Amino acid sequence: MGCVGVILKHPDDFYPLMKLKIAARHAEKQIPPEPHWAFCYSMLHKVSRSFALVIQQLPTELRNAVCIFYLVLRALDTVEDDTSIPTDVKVPILTAFQHHIYDCDWHFSCGTKNYKVLMDQFHHVSTAFLELGKSYQEAIEDITKRMGAGMAKFICKEVETINDYDEYCHYVAGLVGLGLSKLFHASGSEDLASDYLSNSMGLFLQKTNIIRDYLEDINEIPKSRMFWPREIWRKYVNKLEDLKYEENSEKAVQCLNDMVTNALMHVEDCLKYMAALRDPSIFRFCAIPQIMAIGTLALCYNNIEVFRGVVKMRRGLTAKVIDRTKMMADVYGAFFDFSCMLKSKVNKSDPNATKTLSRLEAVQKTCRDSGVLNKRKSYIVRSQPRYNSALIVMLFIVLSILFAYLNAKRPNN
Repeated sequence: MGCVGVILKHPDDFYPLMKLKIAARHAEKQIPPEPHWAFCYSMLHKVSRSFALVIQQLPTELRNAVCIFYLVLRALDTVEDDTSIPTDVKVPILTAFQHHIYDCDWHFSCGTKNYKVLMDQFHHVSTAFLELGKSYQEAIEDITKRMGAGMAKFICKEVETINDYDEYCHYVAGLVGLGLSKLFHASGSEDLASDYLSNSMGLFLQKTNIIRDYLEDINEIPKSRMFWPREIWRKYVNKLEDLKYEENSEKAVQCLNDMVTNALMHVEDCLKYMAALRDPSIFRFCAIPQIMAIGTLALCYNNIEVFRGVVKMRRGLTAKVIDRTKMMADVYGAFFDFSCMLKSKVNKSDPNATKTLSRLEAVQKTCRDSGVLNKRKSYIVRSQPRYNSALIVMLFIVLSILFAYLNAKRPNN
C-alpha cells in the first residue's frame, strides 16, 4: 500500500514510473551475448539501475567505453571504501590499479554483495577493457592512475580544510568528469571541455552524495568514513559524529546548511558545461544526474532527517526527471524549480543564510537569463489538487491490471 499511497498523493508520477519500468526491462534485454560484456552490463544494472538506463541511450562504442570506465572506478572505489582492508594492503592496490585493468588474471576479494562479485570476477571487466579503442583505453588508464593516487593520499590524510575537501572530491569525482569529457571527445561527438568545468560537474555530484550519506558514512564498521571538512563542522560541534545526536539537532542542521551552501558554488559551472554539449544522448547522460543532485540538495537542506536516516528523491520524481530531461530548457527549468524549493526553506536566522541566498539568486538569474523558463514543466506542486473518488478508483483499477500483467510475465520458478 505504501507505493499505491505515494502514487495517489502524486498521481502525475504514474505515467513516468510506467515508462521507467518499461525502459528498465528493455535495457535488460539489450545485454550483449559475449560472456565478458554480459557480465559488465549485468553488473552495471545491479550497482546502478538509473545510471545504467542513461548509459543505455549512448551510441554503442561510447556506451561500452563509459560502462567499463564506470565499472573500473566502482572497483577502485570498492577498495577505497572497504575499511576492513589494512592500509599497507590498500594503498599499493590503489596506486597500481591502472596496471590491473590490463591484467585479465587479476582480482581482489573485498566489498560486499554485488561489489564483491565485481571484485571477484574483475577479469571480465579487464577483458572488455582490452577490446575498447586505444583512445578510450588511454583516457580510462590516465584517470584510473590519477584517481588511485589521490585516494591513496587521503587514506593517510584527513579532510581538514575546505581546500582538502575540494581536493578529495577532485580525486574521487572531479577526475570522473575529466575522464568522461575525454571519452566524449574521443567518440568525435563533442569538443573537449575545459578541465575546470569538467571538475565542477564531478564536485557537485560528489558533494551532494557526501552530504546525503552522512549517517551511513559515520556509522561505517569497523571504522567511520569522515568526508565533511573539519573547517566547517568544527564551527558547530567538537566531533563530527556529534552531529547525529539529538541534543545537537540545531547545530547539526546549521552545519548541514553550511555544507549545502558550499556545494551550490559549483552549479553555475555545471550549467555552463551542459549548455555547451551538442549530442542529445550525451546531454541527457550528463544532465539527469545533475538535476538529481540539485533536487537532493533541496530535500536535504534544513532537514534533520539527514542525521536520522536516508533522504532521497521519491522514485516518481526521479522518473519525471528522466522522462522530462531532453534539452537545456529542461535543465534550466529544473534547476530554477529546485533552487526555489531550497530558497523557501532558508531561515533568515541561519548563520549562512545570506551566503546561501546569494548563491541561489545567482543560479536563478542564470536560469532566467536563458530565456527558456516558460518552456518547462514545473517540478514543484504549488497547491495540492483535489482528486475525486472516481479518479482514485480508476487508478486502483489500472494498478491492479498492471500488477497482474507483470506477475503473469514473470517466469515460473
